[in-house]
Amino acid sequence: MMLRPLLIALALTAPVALPAGAQTTTFGGMRADVSAPVEVAADNLTVNQTDGSALFSGNVVIGQGEMRLSADEVTVQYAQGGQQRITSLTATGEVTLVSGPDAAEAQQAVYDVEAGRVVLTGDVLLTQGQNVLSGDRVTVDLASGSAQVQGRVRSVLQPGGN
Repeated sequence: MMLRPLLIALALTAPVALPAGAQTTTFGGMRADVSAPVEVAADNLTVNQTDGSALFSGNVVIGQGEMRLSADEVTVQYAQGGQQRITSLTATGEVTLVSGPDAAEAQQAVYDVEAGRVVLTGDVLLTQGQNVLSGDRVTVDLASGSAQVQGRVRSVLQPGGN
């Protein structure tokens, strides 16, 4: 998959400094209906009955409500006892997470479906218009829309920006 230029549009508020190089911010629209069904589309699927997982590869797109996650590969972990409930998704390779007008880009994303939490790692980039926020790790609580950014946090906030 070719790297697509992407305007990363997470609604940012003024960051609040925290100890140990972390920042917490509110990501306006980065929310998801965690009770909605999870839909997966990919070029290939490999199912492992032994550990209750499935590996989707090639142009993977996963949707839940308005949220979309795309990546080169996604491993889906199902709950004990069958494939009725997804417990987590681990995406690698050109990971993009979009929720309505908001989005994020990273090298890896782990989505804990039951907790409603996404952890993005590796060169995470978030923007809204000309405002930019980046860090090594971003943890997003999809129910509240809040997030914590850690690891060499950098931000550029434009006057009169979104």
